[in-house]
Amino acid sequence: MGFLGDAFNTLFYHPLLNALILLYQYLPGRDFGLAVILLTILIRLISYPLMAKSIKSQKAITELQPQIREIQQRFKQDKERQARETMALYRKAKINPFGSFLPLLIQLPILFALYQVFWKGLRPGEMANLYSFISRPEIIDPTFLGIINLAAPSIMIAVLAGIAQFFQTKMMTPASAGKPKQKTTPDFSSMMQKQMLYFFPLFTVFILWGLPAAIGLY
Repeated sequence: MGFLGDAFNTLFYHPLLNALILLYQYLPGRDFGLAVILLTILIRLISYPLMAKSIKSQKAITELQPQIREIQQRFKQDKERQARETMALYRKAKINPFGSFLPLLIQLPILFALYQVFWKGLRPGEMANLYSFISRPEIIDPTFLGIINLAAPSIMIAVLAGIAQFFQTKMMTPASAGKPKQKTTPDFSSMMQKQMLYFFPLFTVFILWGLPAAIGLY
């Protein structure tokens, strides 16, 4: 557990803490919220190749839907054969049906690290984790535009984050995934995509309800 904790701190917690403090100190006005937004943009740019790959995978799966429905009709009485044939189709097309969920899984340690940063990273004792080339700020004001305390929970930020998550998921979901199929059993990937559309926004609001608002802003 000690090794995993040290690895997590080295790979995620310390870099994010240092990046946030660096942005905070050099942004005009030292607005903590703007530092969080800029950090978010940087993380999104770094993770863009994975997001693009996810969207490409979803598009490829959508194009295979007619063949998948044909397999479902042909083996409607044999669910095991239906699953084998579907996976064989994915392999033939060189598609990973779970590829669209990879970016979400990768974001989990980043979100947990950000939780640690916003929950305890702003304490004076944590400034010892700053890299040698980053100066230690005397005081960190965790407010956004002088109004919202990002170190405390915010219902407004949580709801807005849930709404943003809904539209983001909707844009990433193939249009055909939400359309009903006549007399067919939807494949696993389509079912997961439809559930993600509503589950993740609600889950986002539920989780952020009691967490620092900075995580919701991210």
